[in-house]
Amino acid sequence: MANPSLLILAGDGIGPEVMAEVKRIIAWYGAKRGLTFDVSEDLVGGCAYDAHGTPLHDDTMAKAQLVDAVLLGAVGGPKYDGLDFSVKPERGLLRLRKEMDLFANLRPAQCFDALADFSSLKREIVAGLDIMIVRELTSGVYFGEPRGIFDDNEGGRVGINTQRYTTNEIRRVARSAFELARKRNNRVCSMEKANVMESGILWREEVTWVHVNEYPDVQLSHMYADNGAMQLVRNPKQFDVIVTDNLFGDLLSDAAAMLTGSLGMLPSASLGVPMANGRPKAMYEPVHGSAPDITGKGLANPIACILSFAMALRYSFDMGDEATRVETAIETVLANGARTADLMGPDGGTPISTTGMGDAILAALDASL
Repeated sequence: MANPSLLILAGDGIGPEVMAEVKRIIAWYGAKRGLTFDVSEDLVGGCAYDAHGTPLHDDTMAKAQLVDAVLLGAVGGPKYDGLDFSVKPERGLLRLRKEMDLFANLRPAQCFDALADFSSLKREIVAGLDIMIVRELTSGVYFGEPRGIFDDNEGGRVGINTQRYTTNEIRRVARSAFELARKRNNRVCSMEKANVMESGILWREEVTWVHVNEYPDVQLSHMYADNGAMQLVRNPKQFDVIVTDNLFGDLLSDAAAMLTGSLGMLPSASLGVPMANGRPKAMYEPVHGSAPDITGKGLANPIACILSFAMALRYSFDMGDEATRVETAIETVLANGARTADLMGPDGGTPISTTGMGDAILAALDASL
C-alpha cells in the first residue's frame, strides 16, 4: 500500500514554529517505528495572500482534496486586518472546510493531571476531565443565505446572517457523535435553542430520529445551549460527547478549552465523508491562533499541534496505539515538570522553548520503545 499522505499548511505566526516540532515527530516515526508518511507542504492564510494575492490558491485546494489528511498550523495576524473580508487569512481556512465538506469538527477537552491547577476552575472540578465536542462545521449561520450588510431604506443599515440547517446536515453530524460515544462512555448530549429557534426544533427532532432509528444503545440527552455553557463551568465531567451546531459549537468548544488551563494544549479534527480508500476527508489543527505577539521568540507551546497529529493517527490512519503513544509521551513530559511559557505556574521557574518541548517529547517517545 502507498504511504499515508499528509499536506502540511503551517500558515502564519507561530504556525511554522509549532509545525516544525510536528515534522520532527513525523520523522521520528519513520526512523524509529518504520511508519513513513508522504509529506508535502504549501501556503494558507496571510502567507498565501502575500505570495498569491489570495488566502488559498486553487492549486493548494486541489492538493488538499487528494491527500489523506491536512495538517494546519494557524492563520491570520494584525498585518492583514485591513484586507477586504473576502481575502482575509481566515477565508482560506473556511474554504478548506467548505470545499472538503468537513462537516464534523471534533474538539476534545482533556485535562492532564499535571495541569489541573492551571485551569481557572478548582482542581476537583476539572481533574480527569475528558469530553469531546462535535461541532457541525459546514452549515448554519456562518454559511446560510441571505447574508450581508444592506441599506435599510431608512437611512441606516441592516446586517443579516441566516441560520439554516437541513435534515441531512444534522443527521450526518449526529451519526459522528454517536459513533464516537460508542468508543467512549456511550453518552451524547445534543445542544441547541429549540425554545426560541425553529432551526433548534429541527435539530432536536433530527438528532432524536438518528438516536431512535440507528443508535438506541447510546444514551441521548438534550440541553439548551445557554444552559450547556453554564453546565460546562459548573460540572463539566457530567458530559461525554456533546453535539451541537456551528455557532454554538464555536462558543462552547472555546469555553471548554479553557477548562484545561491553556489553549496551547488543545487539538482538533475536522472530518468529512470517506474517500475511495475508506479514509475520511480530514484536516487537523490546534485550537490556538497565530499568536503574533510571541512569533519568532521560541515561546510557543507545540503540544496542541502535536496532539492534532496524534488525532490524525487515530482518526485518519487507524493507528490508535500510536496516537496513544504520543499522548502518553506528552503526559509523561508534563508530569516531569516540563513547561512552556503558557504553562508556568505561580511558583515561577524557567520555561523551556518550543524546541525544548519538542526535545522532551521525542525523548519520551524514545523511552517508550
